[in-house]
Amino acid sequence: MGWAVGVYVLSNCSPVEWLDVGVLVLLCGTSFSGKSTIARALAPRLAAQIVSLDEINERRGLWGGDGIVVEEWVRTLQIAHGEVRELLAAGRSVVVDDTSSPRFLRDEWRALAGEVGARFTLLYVDVDHATVRRRHAANRVDSQRRDVADDVLDQHLAGFEVPAADEGAVRVAGVDQACRIGW
Repeated sequence: MGWAVGVYVLSNCSPVEWLDVGVLVLLCGTSFSGKSTIARALAPRLAAQIVSLDEINERRGLWGGDGIVVEEWVRTLQIAHGEVRELLAAGRSVVVDDTSSPRFLRDEWRALAGEVGARFTLLYVDVDHATVRRRHAANRVDSQRRDVADDVLDQHLAGFEVPAADEGAVRVAGVDQACRIGW
């Protein structure tokens, strides 16, 4: 099975050339679920630009793993929306790397894609909390990414809103599965 958008097909995770069709793939999942790994694998295969809210926060001197006040997250989201809108309007495809919780955030991204005529796909990285906590602990030993404070992770996991059935999310458990999905 391969990735398909209109008449453009990506099979076996090989690269494809896109014409002027913008595609927005919104990643959704908890911290340490593997979203960034999936984004890095999908972007070249979809000829897409990654827009990472963590990266935007870092450019702004912020780190979500330390906890960020709501007003700052709102500003980061506004910046991300602007970057994505510009890319999609230019016919580029985009992979948004974020937890995408709560639902209203996913709804905003879906609306943005609709406003610019881009195809929207919600990709939910479904990883159980035990795996997330193992990855979090392992990261503290062999730092692959910046840390997330225990209380921030606890709050995040407790408040994470899993996509509802009516959102049409494509559910994956990791990068290999994400590369095998037919779209």
